[in-house]
Amino acid sequence: MLEEHANVVRFVSLAGEVTGRKKLQKMVYIAKKFDFPFHEKYHFHMYGPYSEELTMRVEELCTMGFLTERKEDKGSYKQYCYEVTDKGNTFSDSFCKEAAGLPQIIDELNTQSARFLELVSTLLYFDELARDEQIIKVRTVKAKLNFTDEEMTRAFQFIAQLNPFKNNENGV
Repeated sequence: MLEEHANVVRFVSLAGEVTGRKKLQKMVYIAKKFDFPFHEKYHFHMYGPYSEELTMRVEELCTMGFLTERKEDKGSYKQYCYEVTDKGNTFSDSFCKEAAGLPQIIDELNTQSARFLELVSTLLYFDELARDEQIIKVRTVKAKLNFTDEEMTRAFQFIAQLNPFKNNENGV
């Protein structure tokens, strides 16, 4: 259990800062889909793949003082930013084995918008379907977001771009 908490702390530490709860959810989900050591269960939710376990884990980590959560008022909504504390770095160093490729995939993910990561994670959620069927499914479940053909193409290119970072270590 502590290892799973430490993995989340290490993830945020490698990102430097993660801006947005939705973005953090999508980043961890995508890393998990690329076989990195995240064991949170996900189900499909309004904003795509969502893990209640991850939400609870982040709240616990904030309470324990391993992560800081900064709330920014954006007028019509609140945005949450996460960073690791010194105490959190010490904690994650005690439990985490660095997975090859994880820093690179986190860097790639953290430069993307939450909207784009929502598209990518939703495509990956339906990755057992053929590409055309994935597009139809996303356009059905995410109709209000009106993803363009260009966004779909870019998302598939981004997924292919992430493949070299896939975690191929055994026993993770």
